[in-house]
Amino acid sequence: MQKHGTREGAQEGDMQFGIFTVSDITQDPTTGRTPSEAERIQATLAIATHAEEVGLDVFALGEHHNPPFWSSSPTTTLAYIAGRTSTLQLSTATTLITTNDPVKLAEDYAMLQHVSGGRADLMLGRGNTGPVYPWFGKDIRQGLPIAIESYELLHRLWREDVVDWEGKFRTPLQGFTSTPRPLDGVPPFVWHGSIRTPEVAEQAAFYGDGFFANHIFWPASHTQRMIALYRQRYEHHGHGTAAQAIVGLGGQVFMRKNSQDAVNEFRPFFDNAPVYGHGPSMEEFTQQTPLTVGSPQEVIDRTLGFRDYVGDYQRQLWLIDHAGLPLKTVLEQLDLLGEEVVPVLRREFAKDRPADVPEAPTHASLVQAKYGDDAPRQATPNANRGDNLTLGSPYQDGPAPAAVTSTGSAFGPAATRTAGAR
Repeated sequence: MQKHGTREGAQEGDMQFGIFTVSDITQDPTTGRTPSEAERIQATLAIATHAEEVGLDVFALGEHHNPPFWSSSPTTTLAYIAGRTSTLQLSTATTLITTNDPVKLAEDYAMLQHVSGGRADLMLGRGNTGPVYPWFGKDIRQGLPIAIESYELLHRLWREDVVDWEGKFRTPLQGFTSTPRPLDGVPPFVWHGSIRTPEVAEQAAFYGDGFFANHIFWPASHTQRMIALYRQRYEHHGHGTAAQAIVGLGGQVFMRKNSQDAVNEFRPFFDNAPVYGHGPSMEEFTQQTPLTVGSPQEVIDRTLGFRDYVGDYQRQLWLIDHAGLPLKTVLEQLDLLGEEVVPVLRREFAKDRPADVPEAPTHASLVQAKYGDDAPRQATPNANRGDNLTLGSPYQDGPAPAAVTSTGSAFGPAATRTAGAR
């Protein structure tokens, strides 16, 4: 299958370009038809695989737990896409750190890392659907403290084989090991995503993680302030200079070869979409936010302008499959991105890019940074004791586990003692 706009080594660094979807199921205002969940899911799979075919680097999938969205299990979907692609970086937009158990996140995304061959990272966020909190037993008024505590635990689970932990918002852990261990002993790269919350920028900076500014509904001045805060705090926490902080941006585009054709075609979608309609006009919205409706050259010029107020950055994702746009139209948008937009952006963003500005993180670059020329870790468990209790490290390259003296049970010492007491 021919891949348009690809280049050798696009996945091993430099700046990344891709698309993200929020998984909305929206009526097409030009036909009055709303696709079924099954149709929309299959369409998204086709969009993801076509993104790789046209030479894009990243596909990111949101998480929601309510209609009209379908993506309640991003790792399931991304794992399937991993099996259908070979170079595409798979990410989320976003993973709900507030309502998911960090233990399950550690397990699920490490597994996605393995099945994708390292082509997985994730963007953490609080989400924008208030009722999701009580559905998962959480209090929305505690959203920020939950996010901070949950990520502290997730961060440790990926870096420590055995974790003892106690917090406020979940049950304690004693001697817990999250499995599988991260691929090559390197956790998935984490982006912290936000539209408006400075505390999220601070959290990303504190850990030296990436910060992704959603950038789709707010003016440039707001995004500029958020990223400036993140860069300042990244340097403050000693991870590098402000210019070396890892930044991603969102955006929305609709293109046709002729600018006026794009405006005429997209207008009914804009005017009727729940996220746009019945507010500012399309012209006002494109002036006040990064939404670009026009020709490929207009998208190129607008995107290059982002660097003027955020500096050199690492990842650019666009939203192109929303507002009820039919699959055929979305695939045509991908063709324009791959053939006319992204190749020019790669070339132009590379010009005058300072040598000390990091490339976009990949699994390969993170492994290289950790191990250099040494072989990466391959987590190999000790003999299975069957009791799921860790006494020392359960892995052969960690501290030896305590000796097991009792025998006679397939379920370990505890089960043996229980059986003997009967």
